Amino acid sequence: MIQENEIVMLILGLGVLIFILGNRSQLKRFPSSRWLILAFYVLLAGWALTVLEGFFWGLVLNYLEHTCYATGAVLVAAWCWKVFGGGKETR
Repeated sequence: MIQENEIVMLILGLGVLIFILGNRSQLKRFPSSRWLILAFYVLLAGWALTVLEGFFWGLVLNYLEHTCYATGAVLVAAWCWKVFGGGKETR
């Protein structure tokens, strides 16, 4: 069964995807932007999978959805570590 909030999240994610694709050159100015953009793509895949699981392959797509969420969280954490941590002393 598909819930309205899942569809709204996917639509918002697709809107952000259009923004990212349109402003890719500007986003490259962020430090380690590849990690952050990759995290968004993985999370977007999770949002798409949560809608698709309502139509077919419920268990498999649910597993993949949660795998995408976990991977996206790890990628965001890695980006934060690279940008804000990373063992470098900033003075």
